[in-house]
Amino acid sequence: MNMPIKKSAKKALRQSIKRKETNLKRKEAMKNAIKKIKKLKSENKTEEALKLTSQAYKAIDKAAKGGVIKKQAASRKKSRLAKFLNK
Repeated sequence: MNMPIKKSAKKALRQSIKRKETNLKRKEAMKNAIKKIKKLKSENKTEEALKLTSQAYKAIDKAAKGGVIKKQAASRKKSRLAKFLNK
């Protein structure tokens, strides 16, 4: 990777690295929350899964707010999660 020479390019690189880390954290939090719920549901622990839905929704909304996923993708994930839990 070529290292930036100009001061503004160095700052831009720092910013992009920081944003990448934040985005990855948000994405992982979202995925982990959904995985936990699906695992609990498969183990027939529906009530515990329902308690975790608010955390999953929060993670999905934060990812959408930060631009990690699009707004419509977030609402689709939430909708599919609710549908999955109501089976």
